[in-house]
Amino acid sequence: MQAKLGAHVKQVIQVLVHLPAHSQMGSALSYWSEQAPAPGSLVRVPLGQRELLGVVWDGPAAAAQLPEPEKLRPLAGVLDGIAPLSAAWRQLLEFSASYYQRSIGEVVLAVLPPQLRELSAVQIGRRLKRQTLANAPPTPTAPDCEPVALTPEQSQVLAEFEQDRKPGLLFGATGSGKTEVYLQLVQRLLARSPQAQALVMVPEINLTPQLEARFRARFAPRFGQQALVAMHSGMTPAQRLHSWLAAHSGAARIVLGTRMAIFASMPSLQLIVVDEEHDPSYKSQEGARYSARDLAVYRAQLEGARVILGSATPSLESWHHSRPDGGRYTRLTMASRVGRDASPADGQARLSAQPDGLPQVRRVDMNHQPKHCVFSPPLLEAIAQRVARGEQSMVFLNRRGYAPVLHCRDCDWKSECPHCSAYRVFHKIDRTLRCHHCGFTEPVPRACPACGNPDIAPMGRGTERLEEHLAELLADVRRPNTASASKPEGEPVRIARIDADSTRLKGSLEAQLAQVHAGDIDVLVGTQMIAKGHDFRRITLVAAVNPDGALFSSDFRAPERLFGLLMQAAGRAGRDAGMGSQSEMWLQTFHPHHPLFAALKRHDYPAFAQQQLQERAQAAMPPFSYQALVRAEARTQDIAQGFLSAASAAATTTALAELLEHVSLFPPVPMSIQRIANVERAQMLVESGSRLALQKFLGAWQATLQAQRTQPAGRGLIRWAIDVDPLSI
Repeated sequence: MQAKLGAHVKQVIQVLVHLPAHSQMGSALSYWSEQAPAPGSLVRVPLGQRELLGVVWDGPAAAAQLPEPEKLRPLAGVLDGIAPLSAAWRQLLEFSASYYQRSIGEVVLAVLPPQLRELSAVQIGRRLKRQTLANAPPTPTAPDCEPVALTPEQSQVLAEFEQDRKPGLLFGATGSGKTEVYLQLVQRLLARSPQAQALVMVPEINLTPQLEARFRARFAPRFGQQALVAMHSGMTPAQRLHSWLAAHSGAARIVLGTRMAIFASMPSLQLIVVDEEHDPSYKSQEGARYSARDLAVYRAQLEGARVILGSATPSLESWHHSRPDGGRYTRLTMASRVGRDASPADGQARLSAQPDGLPQVRRVDMNHQPKHCVFSPPLLEAIAQRVARGEQSMVFLNRRGYAPVLHCRDCDWKSECPHCSAYRVFHKIDRTLRCHHCGFTEPVPRACPACGNPDIAPMGRGTERLEEHLAELLADVRRPNTASASKPEGEPVRIARIDADSTRLKGSLEAQLAQVHAGDIDVLVGTQMIAKGHDFRRITLVAAVNPDGALFSSDFRAPERLFGLLMQAAGRAGRDAGMGSQSEMWLQTFHPHHPLFAALKRHDYPAFAQQQLQERAQAAMPPFSYQALVRAEARTQDIAQGFLSAASAAATTTALAELLEHVSLFPPVPMSIQRIANVERAQMLVESGSRLALQKFLGAWQATLQAQRTQPAGRGLIRWAIDVDPLSI
């Protein structure tokens, strides 16, 4: 649009800047420039006394009514060295903001590297010059990637995926070789097209280095080290900017990252891989609460790319979408494990499928074990036998710290957090009580703060206490003799713990994993960090000591999460071909005949999924309905719930009443942890049998929710947000 400002005709452009989620300033701001930058260009614009990064926009977000031309301010500058963001990328961000009910400016600027917002145009120019020189095309050191022998199942999956253009769901047993399928797909893509790019996503940062090493070993000799970049929140701002620029310019052929990588600007994107697609880490829990897995499917459709989702325990939504009778996805199955057999004739290793390679699941009925025992005698004996044979064991408990609660038996005092409706966890190593929600930490008191009793004791167990207790029980067990004359009886058992506390320091996780892979650790104790994704070749026994907690949860997704976590943990055992037949998964439970454990014993995910989907269909739960949560935070619970109640009442008396014929509004309730950092939290469930009806209602309801902030019910409210497709209720 043009406007006459002074003696010259200037171009009026719309620019998105980072504004608060519910800002009254609108989604796009108007500026003028003598030459209009192309849509998607990165620019610097004045806003008040500041200068901000903005993106020139041309979509629905720029359709607002323009102010008076003489009131417009000029652009401060254009980042000329960075190509405009593509139309497909802008459409992806428009959809994400609309579907997840956030402002478009907030979403667009939040997914760009932080340093783009901080550095000046001159600094960006210097960075681009250095990066252009560093990304000079290398001279290939190898003619092509080395051929890899594939199992029949892998070959069949690759053929089926290439024949069918629908999204693929790779349902592969743990250890079945899913990673090799991903490598083959990327390898074939890069061989077909000299500009093609691939996006490979993993759920957690701690899985990135392991997968990155495999991809670099496969592709760096041919395409150079700079052809693969990582993207995750653990990187420094400079590293994130480097990776983003490499992907945006096309210099990076492969991007490996966590959920944030779904928004990477990749102009030649042709393949998206979502590994462990069931993992809840793909769903953001702050800001725009997007699902990277769902956006991967949308982005592939938008850009004409292929997408493959992989898991040994797919989400029930993906499993339902891949049903043979009318599913939107193609189900690709690999039921057998892959091992390596040594051929006596030629001494070469060859790949082979092992139908019986999955570990045997043993259920220990804790009702028949000694009272209060943590490790049943049969399990303890099994671990000792593994140590004696030079094999490794893994003990899984999804609770870090020494004990969940510190307790006084005289007055019943417990280590409650003064700022949260939760207990502070006892950490014995540094003698602290630490809240895992708000971070409040205090030294352990010498006596009970309530009654002065010096005899306060830990209640329950975390990984720290489990590690200590196991060391006591295995004190007399020795490792196999290593021909040491000084210790002919062998060395004591080596136990290591991997959780969020033991891996805080940079590089500590990689160092601990290296010890496990080298065989320096006999028993590994940890949380879900070690239960998925890792390729431990020496572990032959996995034990879950207390898996009953989620069996009777009020959250309808709890059984799905528990089954997936236990099956993933079981998959860490017996991954080496020579040990697969003797690998075991031990479950210590007070409910050994529960259907979930019965299905786990058979490694029968399809039967478990069928039973769960039947229950959800009867209860009209996702994927047979669609949900959103409206969450409110305030200084008191009454204010939080009052805001939600008022918004619900207003919806029934306005033009929204017609939309409510297809949408159900439930009463507001406190969240499961209703207070964090002295902020009270409440939520209200919105449900519909139609995704379109739910989206229409939420979009129209935004104005009502915003208006409630100025009403008496909204006074004292801190913030509110909409969570579409929530994972926990």
